[in-house]
Amino acid sequence: MVRFLLICCGGAAGTGARYLLGGWIARTAGGSFPWSTLVINVSGSFAIGVIMAAALRTGAMSETTRIVLTTGVLGGFTTYSTFNYETLELVKQGAWAWGVLNAAMTFAGCLAAGALGSWLGLSLTRNVG
Repeated sequence: MVRFLLICCGGAAGTGARYLLGGWIARTAGGSFPWSTLVINVSGSFAIGVIMAAALRTGAMSETTRIVLTTGVLGGFTTYSTFNYETLELVKQGAWAWGVLNAAMTFAGCLAAGALGSWLGLSLTRNVG
């Protein structure tokens, strides 16, 4: 039950971070492209790559901490459902090119960020464990 509550608190923290960062990016970038969602999904993919690679290699992070950070914080932080909605809205509005660009950039960006994060996590822990 404690782990569950910690995950819920992590999710709340991730959601709050998404709200604050997303608002700042939207104000800064403006425009009709959903930059906030793209940046949040890519940075969340990077973060989960770092955490999982480093934690699993070293064992320096407890399973509960790892799950709270990944399922809780990053689960609340990343925005797949928002990505889905915004991409479909672009398509419905006839902005097919923007919709395809958003889908392609999210797909490629998240995969690349996850791979880079995993590489970084392993590199940082090369001599540990």
